[in-house]
Amino acid sequence: MSTIKVRPDVMETKPYTPGLTIEEIKDKYGLDTVIKLASNENPLGASPLAQKAVIRHAPNIFRYPQNGNPRLNKAIAKRVGVAEENIISGNGSDEVIDLLIRVKAEPGRDEILTYESCFSMYSLMSRLSGISFKQVPRETGHKQPLKTMATAVTDKTAIVFVTTPDNPTGLAVTTKEVRQMAMAIPKQTILAIDEAYIDFATPAEEYDMRPLLNEFPNIVLLRTFSKAFGLAGMRVGFGIMSSALAGYINRARAPFTVSLLAEETAIAALSDDAFYAETLNVVHRGRKLFTDEIKAMGCEVLPSQSNFIMFKPTSDAKKIFEELLKRGIIVRPLKSFGLGEYIRVNMGTDRENKIFLKTLKELL
Repeated sequence: MSTIKVRPDVMETKPYTPGLTIEEIKDKYGLDTVIKLASNENPLGASPLAQKAVIRHAPNIFRYPQNGNPRLNKAIAKRVGVAEENIISGNGSDEVIDLLIRVKAEPGRDEILTYESCFSMYSLMSRLSGISFKQVPRETGHKQPLKTMATAVTDKTAIVFVTTPDNPTGLAVTTKEVRQMAMAIPKQTILAIDEAYIDFATPAEEYDMRPLLNEFPNIVLLRTFSKAFGLAGMRVGFGIMSSALAGYINRARAPFTVSLLAEETAIAALSDDAFYAETLNVVHRGRKLFTDEIKAMGCEVLPSQSNFIMFKPTSDAKKIFEELLKRGIIVRPLKSFGLGEYIRVNMGTDRENKIFLKTLKELL
């Protein structure tokens, strides 16, 4: 039997490993109820307006969406305060990351630069495009090493990725810090700021990168509907960038990547200010509770600006993760990030948070 040959960089790439699902844990441990605090999803679910949009537009799913999703782009542009031509919507922000790499980086010549223990999509998309991928060590306390990355940029560096608030640490860098980095790198290098969790950062003005867009045409902001807007299952994200770069991406992308239902649901979610505000209230309340209570248990807790925290338990993280699973609580062990001593847990509802804290305390 012959083996089908594919590109070597594809053969060497490990597939993305998502967190465990509720159904998987129920089946494995014979549980009726499971609390999932592992994937940084919205603790309140999805907006009621978004859910109604799904029902309202379901009869039209035999139709193609409008290519490029101009209605969605217009709604996003109004929300974030930029022109429509500065928006690229995609099948999750993952697609926008992929498009950026494929449009900007030249295989066999260019490289992508970021730091260790970061979001795995940067590496995966780079390797699948045949682009060299480089990482620099984090600073003390797992901080994003902006200065080190800036000095590591060469004429071959196509894109630098910075996540803020960071996954999995929850740490954020300020607008001032990013401005300094942007001034230190070449204008032809794209500085991609992944802001999947930016809605949860406080005070918001300290972390607002939008003013930098007019100063630095090479800055791209990446955002998602999966977190604060509760649409992880719909797969909708977007990039904010110069109109010139957006134009090049539109030339290169496949058509119809954001489905009709996803577009309508995202537009509806943008209009539900009450749901958005309550999401932030629940997350901020839960974040303070988690930080205070888990610290009181003697654990190391990183200061988070996201909808999750990363902590180092007082006993073996793998064992704590497994024992929580047996009790129907899913959290995220961070061995895959190279941080095997740590656990990441996102805020749930008030009830879920109390159950998690009570169970963790008993285990520790």
